[in-house]
Amino acid sequence: MDEMSFNTLFTTNAPVIFAFHNNRWLIHTLVHGRSHEGRFHVHGHIDQGTTTTPFDIVVLKEMSRFHLALDALKHIPRLCVQAADAGEMFSRKLNKHRDSMRHYLKDIPEVRNWQWTADFSESVAPAPMAKGHPG
Repeated sequence: MDEMSFNTLFTTNAPVIFAFHNNRWLIHTLVHGRSHEGRFHVHGHIDQGTTTTPFDIVVLKEMSRFHLALDALKHIPRLCVQAADAGEMFSRKLNKHRDSMRHYLKDIPEVRNWQWTADFSESVAPAPMAKGHPG
């Protein structure tokens, strides 16, 4: 991609956070030598060699919603100050998740029972189980 197209897509100064379900180095090689390449932050595959829940896999790869939000807070200065409480909450959720996996081999309820709502409010009922899955 030529430099002008690249800068149009990614700007020349905004932090860019990738959640890439492959090796991080691939994105790093694509942005190497571009304008302010240090502003690109990549979350990607980390081989942990374990069998676990889908959410725990993204936690182990540091690609969970909590990791990405923490990274955004870290790299966007105005958010870092304005949302310090949110950052602390995301860190607590990750600790709670690790404890839950260690003790119960289950994701935390707010992950396990999460579902889309029309107004982004908390869901009042757990998400339905997959067809044929025991309750």
